[in-house]
Amino acid sequence: MRRRMRGTAVAAIALTSLMVVSACAKDSGGGTAPTGSAGGCEFAEPPTAPVASSTSAAAGGDKVDGSALKIGLAYDIGGRGDASFNDLAAAGFDQAIKDMGVKKENTRELSAAPNEDESAKQTRLRQLASEGFNPIVGVGFAYTESLRVVAPEFPNVKFGLVDSAVEGVANVTPLVFAEQEGAFLAGVVAAYQSKKCHVGFVGGVDIPLIQKFEAGYNQGARTAAPKVTIDKKYITPAGDFTGFQDPPKGQEAAKGLIDKGADVVYPAAGASGIGVFAAVKEAGVLAIGCDADQYNQPALAANRDVIVASSLKRVDVAVYDFFHAAASNDIASLPKVFDLKSNGMGYATSGGKIDAKLQGILEGYKAQIIEGKIKVADQV
Repeated sequence: MRRRMRGTAVAAIALTSLMVVSACAKDSGGGTAPTGSAGGCEFAEPPTAPVASSTSAAAGGDKVDGSALKIGLAYDIGGRGDASFNDLAAAGFDQAIKDMGVKKENTRELSAAPNEDESAKQTRLRQLASEGFNPIVGVGFAYTESLRVVAPEFPNVKFGLVDSAVEGVANVTPLVFAEQEGAFLAGVVAAYQSKKCHVGFVGGVDIPLIQKFEAGYNQGARTAAPKVTIDKKYITPAGDFTGFQDPPKGQEAAKGLIDKGADVVYPAAGASGIGVFAAVKEAGVLAIGCDADQYNQPALAANRDVIVASSLKRVDVAVYDFFHAAASNDIASLPKVFDLKSNGMGYATSGGKIDAKLQGILEGYKAQIIEGKIKVADQV
């Protein structure tokens, strides 16, 4: 039932194009003979693509009457319109409202400010809960400590928490992801698209969550091309979350990597990625999107032609599924981790720049992850 529901959400939310996922493999080192080179890289022997693969699901899911519900969403910094993480949460929120028949006046979205005081987050959550909103989703790990305090004050309210967990608080459901899996295939794409065998990573904030993206990206690139050069730049250190909402600094970080020789850049930087794509466009190189299918994001229309693929972190699916499960008292059926197998991670090839050969290579890695033949690391 849960897998069917999730497939429905994916189709309805319409993050289109072929979506597959991968995870991270251990570095190949010199043990795998390259099969050839293109774009400056010598490539390791890729896995064989499966004969057939399907990511579609049944068209119909279980309907839930949510007309009497009041549902709330508390955004991370950047909010609706960031062309990334928060916009995905908004998409899941919107689709849940539509599918469950929630009345517009019974919905509420509240946004966060960069580096705001912890009390502001608690106030935001209390406001939603005290006004009768239930269920409520906190978008981002920044709500972890606030929910540790606020959730026990409202034991009958169901809270979902994206990217984190609150141990010992029964009414908070963690909605966590295997980010390194999608990033791994982003690394494979980067290696194959690079003309110099030199790629780059831009992280928004130097924290463990974003380091998971870096770890997967690095290992994916090195699994595909063991001799690839990888440079990285974090916009801000841990504790300074403006790195997720500073396009000019994102542009500066990407320019620095490009000046060093990187000709494919992958940002895991929230709204700061807008600046990364601008730098990539100006330099005439390539980029890989993150979280959403960024080729199709309106805010990136001016620079989308440089985006050859996007790793997908299906926050939309997790948010949708949480609201649906909470409304039907079925939270226990949610996956413990939104990963490849649960369609919680993926990638999009919008733009038509990924050819059939590379698509087959990506499918091969996907199959090996599903079978457990490739293990993913979540630390650099």
